[in-house]
Amino acid sequence: MKIGILGTRGVPNFYGGFEQFAAYLSKYLVNKGHEVWVYNSNLHPYQESTWEGVSIIHCYDLEDKIGTAGQFVYDLNCILDSRKRGFDVLLQLGYTSSSIWGRLLPSQSIIVTNMDGLEWKRSKFNTYVQRFLRYAESLAVKRSDFLVSDSIGIQNYIQNKYDRSSEYIAYGADLFKSPDVNVIEKYGIAKYSYHLLIARMEPENNIEVILDGYCLSQSEEVFLVVGKTENTFAKYLIDKYKSYSNIRFLGGIYDLNELNNLRYFCRLYFHGHSVGGTNPSLLEAMASSALIVAHNNIFNQTILEKSSFYFENKEDIAKYVNADLSPAQRNNMISENLNKIEHQFSWEKIVSSYEDLFIKLKQKN
Repeated sequence: MKIGILGTRGVPNFYGGFEQFAAYLSKYLVNKGHEVWVYNSNLHPYQESTWEGVSIIHCYDLEDKIGTAGQFVYDLNCILDSRKRGFDVLLQLGYTSSSIWGRLLPSQSIIVTNMDGLEWKRSKFNTYVQRFLRYAESLAVKRSDFLVSDSIGIQNYIQNKYDRSSEYIAYGADLFKSPDVNVIEKYGIAKYSYHLLIARMEPENNIEVILDGYCLSQSEEVFLVVGKTENTFAKYLIDKYKSYSNIRFLGGIYDLNELNNLRYFCRLYFHGHSVGGTNPSLLEAMASSALIVAHNNIFNQTILEKSSFYFENKEDIAKYVNADLSPAQRNNMISENLNKIEHQFSWEKIVSSYEDLFIKLKQKN
């Protein structure tokens, strides 16, 4: 098949979750004998025409000149280009800025859209943006031939809201098998003597609830917070907890080996995400043998099931921080999560599921 992938800044991954997924999927499909094209922003650091056998189409992106609005221009340029390529399948990763151009998508291609999370629920957006995102979501559902949900929660939502079926295919992760305690020593911490949170500094990620609970626990252990600290909410958090010397805001860390080691050697890993589908950072924590305390919602529950502790308020957080967990209990939950990564969320399983879907859709078309 001839397959196009749009909706990301491009490959190889220099940015985030969808870009990482696009890299894994495109390389896999090429190795399976398909012709694969990925749309890259002209601002992407990688400027070659191919990568790992994947053909790259560089499209003009104005994000560096006009900010977020530039994404709409970039998506329009990608969609207009796709009309002349003759793709059998065109995979859209997300819909936020591409849906308004949906009527321009090539009619001869099978349009498959990964619906991502419930973007309109994110508190960083004002009422007008949230209203637009609801509208964009409805356009994506209407103008796609087939939908993919990366969590059971999103799949149920689409079915109930739009009466549309979607294929459940989660996100992926690789098992972390090379822990090195030397990696964490530069932070002045010892293994299993600190707690960890990795997230974007946004209210819906429950960072404030987690840190309030940690303060309530009166623990003297170090608490590391990883995530970019440039936005208003991050600055508010840093100011609020400035008197707690053991709460350390490290800013963004993008070295995967470093992140995996921090996860592996922490005593508890806190995952407060409450909006969206299968979160990549949650799977990476599972794959890194972290003992997880997650926010109690359907997105986290369907992934973790009984292999996590769950919190709803700061009192729950304090309870887990002060809990004296037996090694057997800890090892059992970690083993269950590693087993899930290996058998349910391995990259091999995820990307092969996409290939199976594309083949099935092509045969039906």
